[in-house]
Amino acid sequence: MFEKLRQFIHNYDEFIITTHDPADADGIGAELVIATILRSYEKQFRIINASPIPEQYRFMDPHQNIEQWDAEKHEKLPEQGGVILVDTADVHITGQMRDPICRSQKIFVVDHHEPNPKSTHLGIYDSNAASTCEMVVELAMVAGIPLDPDTAFAAYTGITYDTGFFAFPKTRAETFRAALALLEQGVNPNKAFKRLCENSSARALRLQQKALASLTFHCGEKVAVQVLRKEDFIETGALPEDTDGFVNFPLKAKEVVVSFMVKETPDQKIRCSLRSKGDINVAHIAQNLGGGGHINASGFKSTSDIEQTISVTMTMILKYMDTL
Repeated sequence: MFEKLRQFIHNYDEFIITTHDPADADGIGAELVIATILRSYEKQFRIINASPIPEQYRFMDPHQNIEQWDAEKHEKLPEQGGVILVDTADVHITGQMRDPICRSQKIFVVDHHEPNPKSTHLGIYDSNAASTCEMVVELAMVAGIPLDPDTAFAAYTGITYDTGFFAFPKTRAETFRAALALLEQGVNPNKAFKRLCENSSARALRLQQKALASLTFHCGEKVAVQVLRKEDFIETGALPEDTDGFVNFPLKAKEVVVSFMVKETPDQKIRCSLRSKGDINVAHIAQNLGGGGHINASGFKSTSDIEQTISVTMTMILKYMDTL
């Protein structure tokens, strides 16, 4: 697996590392590990994302190595080398990075999501992996490249974020091996838990209250739907990233097997999240709506209004449920 990446690295002197927009803990951790690998080969690189790191993940980049795309400052960079895209193979969900990525000399992907048949980018794909951080830690281990304490902590945080602290279905032996390697380098697991799970704001709790107030059940209580409108964000002062984890909450009920959340942010963009239990593949639903993700965790963006988005998505969900 590492040989593919090694060959790509040797082809260029300069690189941009990026991920989906907005970035999450897995994407950020993977970016920082890839940066360490490039540094070990004495390559020039910049980690550039479309938008700033969401507030709840800023602790992962204490040295502020991750930049936000600036057309004036970064305009010529993509044409000077390769791009390493982590935690997604879909350039359409990289925000402002889409054009720079497409102007680069070559794209290399490291990703663990369900494969999109339309993607033709060179890279390392493993949909069985629990996280992209798991994959890049393994790459560093195979290459014998040590991680500094901050990068090791970011990678461990990414693994625990994407595995629900080793509880989600894709968690496997390789996941624990990667985590163990990071713990042996001095990572404190309790610190990661506190940073991810005990670090939200009061505004996020107020927003979750509104999300739960909107909760409805369908298909004999097998499907749960939550809706957040732009007014909810404005009234609570909350940010779109404050919704992290909200879509998982209805799955606590034993009856619920699919959770669907629609978020209309203050800038009137509509983002949708899907979560499921067991073998129910919500990635297929998201892919049909222009998005993607995992079997049990996926999402998409909508250009329709809230009501139309809910109607179209629920029709697909209920049709899918009827086939089970």
